[in-house]
Amino acid sequence: MNKNSPPTQLHQELDARVARFGLRVAAGLTEHSDSLAGDIQERLRFAREQALAKAQLARAAQPATQTTAHATGGGTLALGGGEKTPRWLKAAALLPLALLLGGLLLIQHSQWYEQIRSAAELDTEMLSKPLPPAAYSDPGFREYLSENPNDPNNPVDANAEESKE
Repeated sequence: MNKNSPPTQLHQELDARVARFGLRVAAGLTEHSDSLAGDIQERLRFAREQALAKAQLARAAQPATQTTAHATGGGTLALGGGEKTPRWLKAAALLPLALLLGGLLLIQHSQWYEQIRSAAELDTEMLSKPLPPAAYSDPGFREYLSENPNDPNNPVDANAEESKE
């Protein structure tokens, strides 16, 4: 599967063993610290403070890339560092961005097409009705287009019927 899995597992096991050993030693020292002489207790306290200061400096000096999270083959998330990410994984990370961009372009195109279609409908309706030239400059031109041509209360149709008689 992954060439780097055994070394990282070995490294994790080694770290766990070292941590357990450190906890055992600390528990033993804490247990027997009451029976020690005062000067030995003072030297141990000073040594602990120095060790803690060195550990803090070592943690601060570690690069942030050593604790990055990456996915492993089993569907789990593991902490590791220094491993290179495969190119196909980087490309797969860009796939959602590409799909989002494609969706936005499709929405823009459909809105643009809808505007063109509504303008064409308006032009078709305007050219299909019997319209005097003065009506194009009339402010109520849109209401004239939206009127029902078969309506008997329509003044334009009433004028057209009077001219026929």
